[in-house]
Amino acid sequence: MKSAAPWIARLELSLVAALGALQSLVFVHTAAWPLQLLCVALLAWRVQPARPRRAAMLGWLYGSAWVGAGTWWLFVSLHRYGGLPAPLAVAAVAALALAMGAYLALAMGLYARLRRGRALPDALLWAALWLLAELARGALFTGFPWLASGYAQVDAPLAVLAPWVGVYGIGAALALLSALPVLAARAGPRGLALALAGVAVVLGLASALGPAAFTLGHGTLRVSLLQTNVAQDEKFAAEHLPGALAWLRQALDQARGDLVVAPETAIPLLPSQLQDLDPGYWSGLRDRFEHSPQAALIGAPLGSFEEGYTNSVLGLSSHTADREPYRYDKVHLVPFGEFIPPLFRWFTDLMQIPLGDFARGPLNAPSFVAQGQRLAPNICYEDLFGEELARRFRHPAHAPTVFVNVSNIGWFGPTVALPQHLNISRMRALEFQVPMLRSTNTGVTGVIDEQGRVTAQLPPFTQGTLDGVVQAREGVTPFAWWAARAGLWPALAVALLTIVLVVARVRRSE
Repeated sequence: MKSAAPWIARLELSLVAALGALQSLVFVHTAAWPLQLLCVALLAWRVQPARPRRAAMLGWLYGSAWVGAGTWWLFVSLHRYGGLPAPLAVAAVAALALAMGAYLALAMGLYARLRRGRALPDALLWAALWLLAELARGALFTGFPWLASGYAQVDAPLAVLAPWVGVYGIGAALALLSALPVLAARAGPRGLALALAGVAVVLGLASALGPAAFTLGHGTLRVSLLQTNVAQDEKFAAEHLPGALAWLRQALDQARGDLVVAPETAIPLLPSQLQDLDPGYWSGLRDRFEHSPQAALIGAPLGSFEEGYTNSVLGLSSHTADREPYRYDKVHLVPFGEFIPPLFRWFTDLMQIPLGDFARGPLNAPSFVAQGQRLAPNICYEDLFGEELARRFRHPAHAPTVFVNVSNIGWFGPTVALPQHLNISRMRALEFQVPMLRSTNTGVTGVIDEQGRVTAQLPPFTQGTLDGVVQAREGVTPFAWWAARAGLWPALAVALLTIVLVVARVRRSE
């Protein structure tokens, strides 16, 4: 762009940033999935003629605006509920967005350096580098895969790829189909027409064929999913605790499902604190479910100052009557909210987040067996990491038949974080072809079937119980099989191998 007037160059940067921000809308309004293909295609159009430094800048702006516009709600948790001064909260969200955008910047800079001017090889190179950028964002420094591009395609034809290649594979396919017409257009109208026809055929076939079935029905389960709707600034307040605990106890007592689920930290007190407040509360819950045909999963913190704290789910059923309750401890913790990264104690000390430094649970937690089903709990943010949930499918005989997500997204208020997280859970159901139950504090509480369809849900920010029926599923998808054994390494290997083969082949033919 050296020959362009400075104002044109600045306009291009602004437009690319606007495209990144515009793409974030599709993660909520998934029916608008073609918009994402258009945004990525326009990014490819601007990166294609750019030199490496300029291409990296375009990628950085696009990626930063994408993450910033999609996760602005972090400001709510940091400022309103965390007590961080507003300017510092804004700076923290901006710093996160800029850091996450750096992955796409590196990918675009490499693309500009390695491209060779041939449509199909360059499109494959683009898709491989896009995949590398998303893998890096989702894995490095504990990972932040929120808004990985594949999540916006949960209602699109490309969703049929989920049980094969997972969300990152869908993102790579999206990048390939978006860039190919742009790169083919350099050969003239005929090249553009052929590429567009190819993209239309691929999307049409995917839509017509639908997903292959890898899991089979494994019985049905009547469920009661609780939505406590406790405002985050009241959740740990002493004057509000008795009322919230009384409602929870009543809802658990009156629930009719074979399985009753209460959200993350539905009981917001440690066992010793609960005992001091209401000595008979916990023993009453145990008696309720250990002497009935029903089972319950209840979110609560556990531990002590000496042994450390955990964000946990407790399971109660007739099988736990003579032993300790089932216990699942959260494994993938949220930086700053649940653990303190090295050198950042000063930052977390500025916030007012109770129990903000948890210990991690075991990697290979067993399922909670109840009503003939293997129920696999995961807590809030954990359902972003499909490769980690896949560990439970290593041995098919013990693989989950139902996922259960308990969450508290009350930290983010009435924002787009709620539907974004719902669509993330839907993608997990598609990848494993196993239903996902969601019990949340403020929403979205619902039942998701093995095809990612929401079959029942409660309105957000209402207090109540959702009664529904879910069909459990048994089996292992291709994604579950390879991710259980190798995590994301196969995806990384495919990306690197594609780059090596494309560059080497093009250079040999020159």
